[in-house]
Amino acid sequence: MRELMPGTERTRPTIGRARSRRLIWGIAGVAIVILLLVVALWDTMTDADTTSTPGSTDSSTAEESAPSVDDLGLARRLEGDVTAIGAVDAPVVMIEYADYRCPFCGIFARDTMPDLMTEYVDSGLLRYEWRDLPVFGDESVQAAVAARAAGAQGRFWQYHSAVFAAAPERGHLAIDRATLMEFAEQAKVPDLAAFERDLDDPVHRAAVQVDASQAQQIGATSTPIFMIGTTPVLGAQPLEAFRQVIDDEIALAAGH
Repeated sequence: MRELMPGTERTRPTIGRARSRRLIWGIAGVAIVILLLVVALWDTMTDADTTSTPGSTDSSTAEESAPSVDDLGLARRLEGDVTAIGAVDAPVVMIEYADYRCPFCGIFARDTMPDLMTEYVDSGLLRYEWRDLPVFGDESVQAAVAARAAGAQGRFWQYHSAVFAAAPERGHLAIDRATLMEFAEQAKVPDLAAFERDLDDPVHRAAVQVDASQAQQIGATSTPIFMIGTTPVLGAQPLEAFRQVIDDEIALAAGH
């Protein structure tokens, strides 16, 4: 499986300008864990689905490509999923495990994702699926629940943008009930009373936990972590790094 090692920016990157990159060994350790767990999961799936006859071999399976997010069952491709953008049948699915209070998740959301949207999502080549991975405490969980409450009224991505627009480049965004309501107003959530009730909806909290549990199953413990087709990407990488991975995955999906 291909892997792009992380470069963690200390300052907000600017597209078209050289960016500072630093290797974080703790995240590198996460990368190793992800690779080992994904391979182990793929091996288990392969063993469960394959029957063999003693003495027989199948040369067609002698060399298997790395499992994709579809092979591993990580991609959802659900029509009407408010936490996803892009064609359900796009050739490549990009999953982001992220926290609304993660400064580097904010960097990606503000500086990189808009270009990927224009170049790949809008053209039908890429589907982007968000996954909640709240690693910075209950305030992170509250923000994730709030985004889903906004999503119940069709304003998930507007809320997502409002939160990340306010996120600092360093440190963690402070979250309280009043702040969540302010973001709802900025996102133009139509029924603020219903939104506030939904902040306490156990269904939304359970959905956040489902995402977090999936992340834990593949060894993801820090943010942001991306799974793009068959390739894990760790950290808020420069735009060109994402382009390279996505282009490779599109070619792979096309059989080139």
